[in-house]
Amino acid sequence: MNDFSISDFRPIQDVSTPLDRILIVDDEPLMRSSLRQLLESSDREVLECNSGAKALGILENKDITVALLDINLPDISGLDILKWIRKNQIPTSVIVVSGDRSLDSAVQALRYGAVEFVRKPDDMNHIRHKVENALHRVHLEHRQAYMVSRLEQSEYLHRFLVNNSPDLIYTLDDNGRFLFVNNRFESLLGYSRDDLIDAHYSTIVYDGDRERVRYTLNERRSDNRATTNVEVNLKAKEAGGRRTHTDHKVVTMLSAVGIYRGSPVDEDGSPRRFIGTYGVARDITERKTAEEIISFQAFHDHLTQLPNRRLFKDRLDLAITQAHRQGKMVGLVFVDLDRFKLVNDTYGHAEGDKLLKSVAQALRRCARAGDTVARQGGDEFTVLLPDLAQAEDAALIAQKIVEELKTPFPIGERSYSATASVGIAVYPRDGENADTLLKNADIAMYKVKESGKNAYQFFTSAMNANYQARLNLESDLREAISRSELQVYFQPQYSAVSKRLVGMEALIRWNHPRHGLLNPIDFIDLAEETGLIYAITDFVLEQACAQLASWRASGHSELRLSVNVSPQEFSRSDLVERVTDQIRKHQLPADSMEIEITENVLLQDVSAVIENMRMLRDRGVHISIDDFGTGYSSLNYLRRFPINCIKLDQSFVRDLDEEHHTSPIINAIIGIADGFGLKLLAEGVETDFQRRTLQKLGCDVMQGFLFSRPVPANELTQLLAA
Repeated sequence: MNDFSISDFRPIQDVSTPLDRILIVDDEPLMRSSLRQLLESSDREVLECNSGAKALGILENKDITVALLDINLPDISGLDILKWIRKNQIPTSVIVVSGDRSLDSAVQALRYGAVEFVRKPDDMNHIRHKVENALHRVHLEHRQAYMVSRLEQSEYLHRFLVNNSPDLIYTLDDNGRFLFVNNRFESLLGYSRDDLIDAHYSTIVYDGDRERVRYTLNERRSDNRATTNVEVNLKAKEAGGRRTHTDHKVVTMLSAVGIYRGSPVDEDGSPRRFIGTYGVARDITERKTAEEIISFQAFHDHLTQLPNRRLFKDRLDLAITQAHRQGKMVGLVFVDLDRFKLVNDTYGHAEGDKLLKSVAQALRRCARAGDTVARQGGDEFTVLLPDLAQAEDAALIAQKIVEELKTPFPIGERSYSATASVGIAVYPRDGENADTLLKNADIAMYKVKESGKNAYQFFTSAMNANYQARLNLESDLREAISRSELQVYFQPQYSAVSKRLVGMEALIRWNHPRHGLLNPIDFIDLAEETGLIYAITDFVLEQACAQLASWRASGHSELRLSVNVSPQEFSRSDLVERVTDQIRKHQLPADSMEIEITENVLLQDVSAVIENMRMLRDRGVHISIDDFGTGYSSLNYLRRFPINCIKLDQSFVRDLDEEHHTSPIINAIIGIADGFGLKLLAEGVETDFQRRTLQKLGCDVMQGFLFSRPVPANELTQLLAA
């Protein structure tokens, strides 16, 4: 179809291109200066202003070719300026240059007519290229318009420009049949000129759009009411069309105008005669696709493709409104995966992401057709259950979720059962708005976690009271360190053979201003859940090491100190340095420090845990297992992990009384310690009979109320002096 070449003609000598004027609209002087230096040249004029009002004045009074427009201006939004340009049909190409990271802003800017959207400072290196492209497009449009107006003089040149235009250009007769189509119809839609000449315009209109655009392509108006920038879906030929959307659909932006013969009123007084339509359609398929992607990303989670928190909230609000009108109920199910952090720490975040996607699919299988499954963030999901006949119906979905997640998921080269804690709240019983329902379902979920996980519960008012108390306690705990409310107590450890104090265990206490002295059992779980445990660990290490250094300096050079460390700490890469920094700071021998861990740490069995333990051992710090025998003890743990000492749990010591002189479990644990060459310490010794029995069985070091309760440092100093 392309019979013309640029070498076939010479430009018409009197074609004049107006001076390019570039307007920079930005309230940052440095940005305006940078853009001016980037774009200034001898053949163009660069203007600048710092407000929307000034920009409107310049656009109204000067012919601006390209405007570089910031969205966030001090007086008028850049989007409002775009609307004004569009409304007043100002022939200025606008490139939005903005630091606004909002996806909505990008979508709106493109919809209101911006030719480009550039984020500063990320895309600044491309700004010159984008401006040159915009100017180039303007120049092409100017030349095309000029040639159309000089059709009789330069038909050859006109035809070249029309046929090589990036836009679809056509004319219709007064019956809506094609008289002319340019080459772009074949390259974009796959129709040759022979396919379309004399064919009705509806041939290329997408089936679903025919009624909507009945008068758009076949425009008869020629004044300012004529079709301008109307979105029209065109249909590509089955075997053609190079950049189609879906279902052979090409999205275009169409402008069309009626063509009339004669003056507005002919000499004989009759009105001028309509002879056809001239139209131009620009392919915006890629831009439309980009808008849809941006819109989808704004309302969906990029990993699971589920609705995100924002979209879920909108749907929940709508469901509540409809339920209120119809007198129905709405269920909200809050799902939180149990021990998901262990998956990330053990197998890596890539495998953790795969698990989240698998869980998302499992939740979809559990939901009904009209339900909404969303990802709130992290390992938290929500399920919206509209139109419930009774609250108990939500329990059926929750139970289905719990059962579905029991099916193992492939993680790495293993299978993993992703149990979940599920909370349920029901409108209107548990709240009359979205925020309240979300909060109460979350509270119910946390109640399940506290009760053992892998189950579901409905929200109750009693939970809310406990939740408020927990929130208050969390708030108080965040201020406890700065208010000097935390205090380190020490429980002495005695040698039964030498009858002297050989060490102590550092124990945290919280001197709460309202609740009095709190033991760790009252707040450590909360500290681990909120991440405050790391600051508490550092506080205990600092205070305990400083006190041990003081006691050793006063002559008690053989004293040892043991400090409990949360299992969460062993997944952190900075644990070893934080422990050894305190040892160096207070000039303590490394072997005077002992880190106590629970058997839960051994269960994690990850390389990071083993590496941290070995690094501590390599630096001289001892490792002991607290409450040995109460968890999932395994001789394999004692073989694989670098452990120095095991602590005999007080529950076994408590079994020793005058009726039960011996304990097979204690005999076994003492034998294990001897066999592996580990030190043994018995805790919870409260009677002299227990002390004598343990000593006879071969256990030397003990702690318990028989010797001393945990006491502040000053009282332990008195015990050392006695």
